[in-house]
Amino acid sequence: MKNVLVIGMGKVGSLVGVLLAKRFAVMGMDKRHPNTNLPFDVILGDVNDIGFLEKTIPTFDAVVSAMPYNLNLPIAQTAHKFGVHYFDLTEDVPTTTAIREMAETANSVMAPQCGLAPGLIGIVGADLAKRFTKLRDIELRVGALPRYPNGLMGYSFTWSPAGVINEYINDAEVIHNGAKKMVPSLDGIEHIQIEGQEFEAFSTSGGLGTMCETYEGKVDTLNYKTIRYPGHAKLMKFLLYELILKDKRELVEQILTEAKPPVQEDVVYVYAVVEGWKGEELAREEFYEAYHPIQIDGKHWRAISWTTAASIAAVVEMVADGTLPQKGFIKQEDIPLGTYLQTTNGQFFKGDK
Repeated sequence: MKNVLVIGMGKVGSLVGVLLAKRFAVMGMDKRHPNTNLPFDVILGDVNDIGFLEKTIPTFDAVVSAMPYNLNLPIAQTAHKFGVHYFDLTEDVPTTTAIREMAETANSVMAPQCGLAPGLIGIVGADLAKRFTKLRDIELRVGALPRYPNGLMGYSFTWSPAGVINEYINDAEVIHNGAKKMVPSLDGIEHIQIEGQEFEAFSTSGGLGTMCETYEGKVDTLNYKTIRYPGHAKLMKFLLYELILKDKRELVEQILTEAKPPVQEDVVYVYAVVEGWKGEELAREEFYEAYHPIQIDGKHWRAISWTTAASIAAVVEMVADGTLPQKGFIKQEDIPLGTYLQTTNGQFFKGDK
């Protein structure tokens, strides 16, 4: 793998290109030129133009999509058709299902869900699970939050509003009492303490990726919840269900983006707990990190941007290194955490920056 096309030059996509350009020949692609100078060229193109995709993607060894979930399928279909490795950040279950079906006949890697959740949190959870003889519970939590919240919602849209709303509306897959089932997002609220600060966590769609399938029959409980400041879920339920705006996603995205623009000082919490037996002894293993903004090449990057970008870039590195399969669907929980953390970009996750 030498030549990589990165589609979507927003905050995350631009940084994916910056990180990968340190090793690969990178080309960016977007409908318009980015506002910032980048260390690689950017071509103009529309992902809805299939002819353009079919002319462009085959000239690369790999394509990374940093587009909203609803724009990924044409890119994935083109990559599959021409045997080009494919990576994305989607949390959307139907999109992942379609990509997985393609992967059955793929001559290249099809690796969606390479962000934080799904993505890093599944890699971490699976690593903890390997330490047990028999499993009982796997509970995974991630929150991307403003470090200094204000207002009742205590939130800022530091990543795709479309992705957030999609996670809040679609049902979430879990394993409960040993059975795989669907539960409503924004439900299952729990209160947790992190370093003396109180948060709430609630079910959201897509965060587990394929883990319910992987661990069905092996655990009593498996769930993923999003971390927010207290009161957030109640307000989102009011907006989506009491005001019945769940069917007007574009309007909701507009309202929330204008009300809660991105902040520069954010924090990403990654927390995983696994319980089970080590031999005859009941035990508990935990992973916790709080990631803050960092400087990369002299530029300030939000925590949500660099954690997401570094996560997918690390998986691209592993495929290039041959430490992951070279074709077919890659489950995040099959990615070894130790090898992941040894990549150039995986090393960003070794402790708080």
